[in-house]
Amino acid sequence: MFPQQRDSWMFHRPGVEWTGLQAEALGIPLVTAKTLGIKEEELAALQESLSRLVASKGIECVVTGAIASEYQRSRIDRICDHLGIRSFAPLWRINPAQLLAEEIKMGFEFIITGCMAMGLNRSWLGRVIDFEALCELEGIAEKHGINLAFEGGEAETFVIDAPIFTKRIRIVQAEPVWKGDSGYLNIGRAELADKRS
Repeated sequence: MFPQQRDSWMFHRPGVEWTGLQAEALGIPLVTAKTLGIKEEELAALQESLSRLVASKGIECVVTGAIASEYQRSRIDRICDHLGIRSFAPLWRINPAQLLAEEIKMGFEFIITGCMAMGLNRSWLGRVIDFEALCELEGIAEKHGINLAFEGGEAETFVIDAPIFTKRIRIVQAEPVWKGDSGYLNIGRAELADKRS
């Protein structure tokens, strides 16, 4: 189960086993590295994997989706500095409400796969973030002080469609797992499907 506050974690967990479908929908290769998820030690696996990519593929830059987590950004920057490559965070310090609204307008479709903050109950698991959900989240953020982009570890999301996907991801089977005041969506089966017309 997830702790209430996890802003010092580096990596996303719920649904991570389905990122291969995202890579396939994007038409890019997926490179993975295993870690036990121990704070700070988890960075060694990331650095080792990136080091191999720098050597074998000649990558020069790492692009991240960091918005407000100084913990995550500083560690990626440090690894990139060590490897002599550039770290780029194009979403850094963008207003979360504006960012989510823009992503929804552009056609990004993402669901909540983990809830770890006050105001986010079981009903949010598997829910698509659309404008109605964003409006509700803004009320929750005002009442409970959560970051709308979940940069404090309040929740986790999983992208099931995007403008640059060639296909969308269809969740075939999923089950919410809820214990106490937090939970996650256990995705049992997912597949690529044609985009909606």
